[in-house]
Amino acid sequence: MKKILATALVMVCAAACAIAQDQGASASAATAATAPSAKKEFNVFTEKYDLKNHYIPSGWMGDYGDITVDDGCATTPHSGKTCLKIAYSAKGSQGAGWMGIYWQNPANNWGTQMGGYDLKGYKKLSFWARGDKGGETISEVKIGGINGNYPDSDSTSMGPVTLTKDWKQYTIDLKGMDLSYVSGGFMLSASSKDNPDGFVIYLDDVKYEE
Repeated sequence: MKKILATALVMVCAAACAIAQDQGASASAATAATAPSAKKEFNVFTEKYDLKNHYIPSGWMGDYGDITVDDGCATTPHSGKTCLKIAYSAKGSQGAGWMGIYWQNPANNWGTQMGGYDLKGYKKLSFWARGDKGGETISEVKIGGINGNYPDSDSTSMGPVTLTKDWKQYTIDLKGMDLSYVSGGFMLSASSKDNPDGFVIYLDDVKYEE
């Protein structure tokens, strides 16, 4: 009789444990089903030396002698420890009357070599920007548009953009675009006409988002 009772108790305990495990597994599955998925991002620039930076500000255009870039500026970044600081003197070193910078992959790639990324699935490009004084004007912000033997698959732009002294986020809608090959990940340009005394501007957290 004692052996029968002991066996019965073991069976009851085993059944209880199995029920508890099933309930725990169901709860975990429900939690996984309701938890939001991680937001997918692809960085152009997030922090100096960050391995998640995918493009390089190597494509200087127009009055390139009027441009200086500090990619490790620690002056009140939007996030992290550093941001991009771009100074434009508007002196007209090359006589163009404007400046521009392309963030390229690989560096200095004007469509002469394979590079770039397949960015299909991303719906917008966002970036944070501010001016040193406020009122600085960026003529155009662009993605894609590099031609040559290995051209970008598409391009779009926004502008002009007038900055304030405070950080502000800007976005470019990418829905419906062919982003299968993008070597010109980000571009900005400005003119001496809009900025006769030049400017100092700051950029941070430039990225593609789903």
